[in-house]
Amino acid sequence: QVQVVESGGDSVQAGGSLRLSCRVSGYRYYFGSMGWFRQTPGKEREGVAGIEGDGKQTNYADSVKARFTISRVNAENIIYLQMNELKPEDTGIYYCAASANPYIARSWLLLPSNYKFWGQGTQVTVSA
Repeated sequence: QVQVVESGGDSVQAGGSLRLSCRVSGYRYYFGSMGWFRQTPGKEREGVAGIEGDGKQTNYADSVKARFTISRVNAENIIYLQMNELKPEDTGIYYCAASANPYIARSWLLLPSNYKFWGQGTQVTVSA
């Protein structure tokens, strides 16, 4: 049974930084593709960043490119989302998701339907 647990959400002012962490348990080493998604009230869950199993392929939503960085440490079953230059529109619940597939086409890394295991989410609030 794969479990996904996020941490690191907080309240920050615009221009600040946060690092979200996501740990996968249930496997000794997890090589599935993984992604970060966010959701705000009244909106659909949107893909923020995704990373393939070997970490070589990543993809980002246009709204976060050059500000967010996704990375993974497979030996520790953990992925990170470094978020810099945060804006109020980055506010939302951030979810980590794990796919059973180590390789997903780059454009599909941001599609929720490609992920099987989801965390409970962590709140990020950015004030102006």
